[in-house]
Amino acid sequence: MAAKRQKQTKGRGKNEDKAKPFKATLVGKVVVSSELEAKQLYDKAAFGELAEDRIQYSLVEALYLFSRGRIKVNFRDKTLDFNSFLRQASKLEPEFYTRYAVFKDMRNRGYIVKTALKFGADFRVYEKGIRPGQDHARWILYPVSEGSTLSWQDFAAKNRVAHSTKKRLLIGVVDNEGDVTYYEISWQRP
Repeated sequence: MAAKRQKQTKGRGKNEDKAKPFKATLVGKVVVSSELEAKQLYDKAAFGELAEDRIQYSLVEALYLFSRGRIKVNFRDKTLDFNSFLRQASKLEPEFYTRYAVFKDMRNRGYIVKTALKFGADFRVYEKGIRPGQDHARWILYPVSEGSTLSWQDFAAKNRVAHSTKKRLLIGVVDNEGDVTYYEISWQRP
């Protein structure tokens, strides 16, 4: 009997433990879903934003969930594959891949990452174990490509926004291989 039980569990892998992907639709610059699984994922892991009777995802959030096998995304009555979703998102948002690389890296590290448009930043990042609504985000995060330039005025403006919102400034630099290096910047008094 023990041998039989071993055979039954031996075939289980990571993919069998995953939840079945739920349906979502690309609408403008967001992905929306009214599926029960979307609400459950929102409650469990803070993915998406509650908007009326559905969950709304930013494009980077949706691509991340897509890459993890959690959602299937439809656009104009067609189910997208990863590359077609990436192409479509890149048309809609400048520097999309850079933003996605940083979002993916932070989520894989266990941080909750949300958009930060109202702060004039790309993302706000919460300490591990903290959910939006429980406390404020600790960082505002700006993703940049390794070869890009930033004027001192732009850099100072980003730092001032972080300081005025009582958050720390985090710059995520994405290299040509898609690896991310983070720099935390803070004000210092001489």
